[in-house]
Formats: sequence, C-alpha cells, structure tokens
Amino acid sequence: MTNLTTTPAGPSADRSAKPGFWQERPRWAPPLPIFLLQPILRRVVHRVAAQNPDMFARLGPHTRAVFVIDPVNFPFALVLRPDPDDLMLVARRRNALPAHDARIAGSFLDLLMLVDGDLDGDALFFSRDLVITGNTEAVVCLRNALDDVDGSIAASVAEMFGTPGRAALAALRRLGEKQGHHT
Repeated sequence: MTNLTTTPAGPSADRSAKPGFWQERPRWAPPLPIFLLQPILRRVVHRVAAQNPDMFARLGPHTRAVFVIDPVNFPFALVLRPDPDDLMLVARRRNALPAHDARIAGSFLDLLMLVDGDLDGDALFFSRDLVITGNTEAVVCLRNALDDVDGSIAASVAEMFGTPGRAALAALRRLGEKQGHHT
C-alpha cells in the first residue's frame, strides 16, 4: 500500500469543512441509520458491474484495492472494493473506516459528476475541490475504468428506482448547474 498524500499545495487543500448541501445535520435530526443503505449499495454496485464487466480489466492489479469515496458533506463515507470476485460497496461512519489503499474526497455533487464524466478530475484536484490520499496509481486506474463506461452510471442507478430515481438525479444535476457545474 502506498501511503502518499497527494493534494495540491496550500492551506485550503483539505475541503472537509467546505460548506455544501447536507454538510450539517439539523440538531433535531437523528443520525442516519447506515444499515438501511447497505442493501441499496450492494444492489447498485452489482448492477454497475453487471452492465460494465469490461471495466475491471482497466483496474489491472488494483481490483482488490479498497477505496474510500468520501462525500465530505455527508455524514458517512463509502468503501469500495472493485474486485469482480468479491465486489463491495458499503457505507461507513468516518470513525469506523477500514484500512484502505486510497481516499477520494470532495462534495457529493462533485463526486457524482466526476463519476459520470461531467467534471474534469484534474481541474477539481487542482482547484482543491478534490482531495486524493494514498495510492494515486490505483485512483488513476479507477478513473480510467470509469471513463471507459458507456453512458451514465448515475442514470443507470437512477433507473433502478424508476420515476423517483430519475427525478432525484434530475434535481441533483440542476443543483449542480446552479452551483456553477456544467453537466
């Protein structure tokens, strides 16, 4: 495991405090019951894998790598292992993350648009809106694998939930456009 921290230089490289939607839970709101997300995430990752079996070849030796996908304005992070023989996508509280090879952190909207190819990862990185730590080679391989996917991963996932899923994705994309993202 490479244990490098790769962020642009500067005091504001850590964006975990960056304001955004869902950054803070209202005091009256109970903690999110993460266990409710697990079956949904399992279904999502298996659907994406089934629709895009060729993407695993682009991961090379990093199919068993563990990635933390950290939407900093959510109360949890996602843990991904893109191993076609032992596929995993689960939500974990930040204080309960497993050992991992790399962490990719940014706002939820940035990460959503990045995975769909609507935003340039290099531009996000150099603007300090994306923070990458750990094995950068594994992250680049993951990015290349996602870039090879035909169509929209987000649209495919939204389709799993029918009209409500499509409406939620459309609302998120409109929100991204309002925040200055081009989709």
